[in-house]
Amino acid sequence: MLRTNPTPPTDISEAPLFLRALWGEDTPRAPIWIMRQAGRYLPEYRALKEKYSFWQMCEEPDLAAEVTLQPLARYPLDAAIVFSDIMTPLSSMGVDVAFHPGPVVAAPIRTPADIQALRVPAEDEISPYVGEAIRILRRSLHVPLIGFAGAPLTLATYLIQGQGSKEYPTLRQFLWGEPDLAHALLEKLAEMTARYLRMQIKAGAQAIQLFDSWAGLHSAPIYRTFGASYAAKVLDRLADLDVPRIYIAVGASHLYEEIAALPVEAVSVDWRMPLDLVRRALPAKTLQGNLEPAILLAPPQVIEEQAQDILRRGIGGAHVFNLGHGIFPQTPPEHLAHLIDVVQRFDRHAPHP
Repeated sequence: MLRTNPTPPTDISEAPLFLRALWGEDTPRAPIWIMRQAGRYLPEYRALKEKYSFWQMCEEPDLAAEVTLQPLARYPLDAAIVFSDIMTPLSSMGVDVAFHPGPVVAAPIRTPADIQALRVPAEDEISPYVGEAIRILRRSLHVPLIGFAGAPLTLATYLIQGQGSKEYPTLRQFLWGEPDLAHALLEKLAEMTARYLRMQIKAGAQAIQLFDSWAGLHSAPIYRTFGASYAAKVLDRLADLDVPRIYIAVGASHLYEEIAALPVEAVSVDWRMPLDLVRRALPAKTLQGNLEPAILLAPPQVIEEQAQDILRRGIGGAHVFNLGHGIFPQTPPEHLAHLIDVVQRFDRHAPHP
């Protein structure tokens, strides 16, 4: 039987702050990292992007490591996340993916033959350059390193629809009209994703985040059937490796009852519900989030006020500070520096009004 509860370090006090919070410790300050912290808001990233394509930066381990380290050279963040994309491992299954600018699947997966043709590679065959980037990073990083993958339902969303969409009607029709095919596809994606994350952990990732970016599109029954069940299969397969697991679903507050049952230590939440109310819905989880990314475009005083409000609402349990989604490319880098300073000066154990 699979073990669904990883074992934290014997003496958690010796672990870095970020990992202590993920394991459930009510830390004196909230650790902070930022989704898409390595990316287009940084001038050093834009300079590198002028020389290399996005896929080159993902597929060349030295470049991926360099991009991963860029925000750490600028900010005192508490964690790094390996530079890659949720679509990265699909090429190992035989899927042709390009970016124009979002992901575009050359041949969408919609028939039994399409699904049959998808291969499920061994762990060491799935995007091995990601594992090499992780090994490079572990030799130089002084903070924990996060590995990540897309959840099966989110990967299926792109594979079936073929590209980004506001409503994803083809995907939603497919789940209702071809449930057996959907299950067959999700089974393969779950197996591939579990192997891919196991590879990353064995290479040195110290935590993982499973991105279910489009789960919030669905009703609770559809999500239970096609989303939560396959996310749980992936997460269960990681339990024996004893790293904390984070799950994120955007726009999914109506699914918190189902998300609460997932075998994860932490849930990353968006900005649509105050953090103290989220804690009532997810009482046994570390919470990660949940600043609205647009607030980083506001004046510094607004950033400080809103960050402190979230920090106060996060008191009473483990909290990792983050945005509710990825940082906007137009974010001034100095605004992020101000946010980090605000978070790191906030004493969660001091009296607060």
